[in-house]
Amino acid sequence: MSDKANLPALTKQVSELVLAGSLQHAEEAFSQAADEHGDYAVAEVLSTLPPQVTALHLAGFDGAKTSLATMLVPPKAWAESLAYMAATWPDNMIEDDPERIAEGLFNHVHGVVYATEDEDRRHELLQEASATDHGATVFAILWSLAPKEILEVAGEIISKGRYVTGQTSSDSDIVPLAIDLAKASEDGWERSLIELFPEFRHSAEMADAEFPDDPDEDPDFQQRSTRDLLYRLRKQVPSVRTMPRRSTRKSMGTDIFS
Repeated sequence: MSDKANLPALTKQVSELVLAGSLQHAEEAFSQAADEHGDYAVAEVLSTLPPQVTALHLAGFDGAKTSLATMLVPPKAWAESLAYMAATWPDNMIEDDPERIAEGLFNHVHGVVYATEDEDRRHELLQEASATDHGATVFAILWSLAPKEILEVAGEIISKGRYVTGQTSSDSDIVPLAIDLAKASEDGWERSLIELFPEFRHSAEMADAEFPDDPDEDPDFQQRSTRDLLYRLRKQVPSVRTMPRRSTRKSMGTDIFS
């Protein structure tokens, strides 16, 4: 039997294990497949799993837990699975502890994007993940944890382009991810910013925008809260009968890193 002939059976096995909640057993099946057929077999299965199953599997892992799936998930398959992440969150937690969900989502995204040292893969992951409407919302959720720093980075990117240093008023680990997204996809970066700050039409308009020094004072411009963005992503979860599609929205702006 050829390696290819084994893949449908492995896909079915992994799907059943994940849906039954046996993530560790699913990982063991991936590990065995990698030992027998190489990493390509794991990537192939991850590219054929339904995205809602991939979301369920990957939601069980973050930067603190290593996973073959995290390291080998094809960028497009990961991007599609992000559309289903919100379906794994309890309603009461969105309402009562939105920051905790957003931090878990950050750990997940960070864990996948930086799972390997491969810079090309990192860029492809970020490009694919930010090329959809739900992807823009996912990144906006992450930025909502550090909106002041994100605004500072946006202004720095506009003024310094590729010489951006990422120095902000606090040492947030969200900033390096934001800069890597901006370098990987100008369009994805712009769209995620506008999801968070919907009054702006383009990041250039943010160059002069500032947060007040008093943390209790609201900024002069609209900013969506973490909770609002979590609910927005929840509304974007596709029905399992419809596969997520790449957005047809046109690209905005010019090359900010030219």
